[in-house]
Amino acid sequence: MNCLQRKVTWLARLAALAAILVLVFPLAGAQQPVDPPRAALNLEEFNRAADEVLTDISKIVGLPLKSELKKSLRSRQEIRDYLIRRIEEEKRDAKWDADQKMLEKFGLIPKGFELEKFLIELLTEQIAGLYDPKGKEFYVADWIPVDGQREVMAHEFVHALHDQYFDVDTWLKAARPDDDALSARNAVLEGAAMAAMVDYIFREQGMRVQDMAMLESLIRASMLSSTDPNSAVARAPIYIREALLFPYLSGTTFAQKVLAAGEGWKDFNRVFEKPPVTTQQILHPEHYLSGYAPRPVPLPLVERAAGRGWRKLDQNQLGEFGLRSVLKQYLGEKRSVELGSTWSGDQYAIFDSAGATRTLLVLRLRLESEESAARFFGAYSELLELKYTDRAELFRRPNFFAFETGEGGVYLRCFIDECVTIEGGDRRVLDSLMRAFRWPPAPSQSRRPAGKTIAAEPASRPVVAGTD
Repeated sequence: MNCLQRKVTWLARLAALAAILVLVFPLAGAQQPVDPPRAALNLEEFNRAADEVLTDISKIVGLPLKSELKKSLRSRQEIRDYLIRRIEEEKRDAKWDADQKMLEKFGLIPKGFELEKFLIELLTEQIAGLYDPKGKEFYVADWIPVDGQREVMAHEFVHALHDQYFDVDTWLKAARPDDDALSARNAVLEGAAMAAMVDYIFREQGMRVQDMAMLESLIRASMLSSTDPNSAVARAPIYIREALLFPYLSGTTFAQKVLAAGEGWKDFNRVFEKPPVTTQQILHPEHYLSGYAPRPVPLPLVERAAGRGWRKLDQNQLGEFGLRSVLKQYLGEKRSVELGSTWSGDQYAIFDSAGATRTLLVLRLRLESEESAARFFGAYSELLELKYTDRAELFRRPNFFAFETGEGGVYLRCFIDECVTIEGGDRRVLDSLMRAFRWPPAPSQSRRPAGKTIAAEPASRPVVAGTD
């Protein structure tokens, strides 16, 4: 959930608006009432505090201010209007419909979920301040007392300084069309702003963010303990909550490790010259520091395999964060981390049918070893059974699993260290992909006798989408 980035997560887009959320604020002790009154602030006091914080944060990150920065207080309604404007601007350029269908098909949000409306509610509720890279202006929520605003200022001024030196919008857009790379760059921005904010908060104690152990866990625990159970955050599907937090939490750990590996902020700024290319490098900073990145995973002739009647909406990379999110939705935190950490590249394509009544999803995934692929096959078979509770014609062989649903056929096929899943297609799509990948044919599925009906099989255990 961010400069309103093009895909994978609407949250990652809005998070690169460069907005710090009240979610983050237990670290700094800020609180937000449900219906906050306008803070009794005088503009002179606000500007004086902003100038003081900007001077301090500029010294911390080693980037002197190049040009004057516009600063203003904004009401909740003004911030809401700004978010709506940015969403409308993005919708003119991006495949929002494709994103919605992709998230629904992977099971990350319920079908028909009013995502845009929910995000506006969530972000309006949580935003404490933001930096607008287009208008080159810093906004802060007018209901927060000036002492609470200083931490917001510290975070947002990092974004403003990065924008002056590295042109944040252009730097983010350079990752397109790769959504996973875009999410990784966004995590750099938010992680750096969080890390510098921590340095600012603890500057008088002489503590540095790179010396603080378990900071990500502490921030997460603090946020969860202070979250209002009636808030939009508490009501959000797992994926939306995790996508919102990812750039702040994992991004902070990434910033910590990079700062510790070099000589502080002076060396950190080189990340803008050589940015991470996957969320795997954010989740495992040692991969970034060593220069490791997986080789691309091709998805050849996928449009031909889909055949007539299908329109491709998008083709992109899920990434380790995306894979973990899909796994966590059905298999829980521990297994999602264990299996997701074996990710070594992927490519997916999403299609809709004429009239947009059906959706076809194809995912090709590479794991780190044959053993990892075997474990993934077992776990993803379970996931698919939990995801599609109404199943018929179940067919299971070593490294091949298939069944029929009211939404079309579902197939999972693994070969050596790779797996492919097809949801919403038919056997012809599977066979075409096997030929395109130069894999051995999948085992033949037995034909049921004419007129015989096979009852849908119940899931092995109940699951409620959107819960842990």
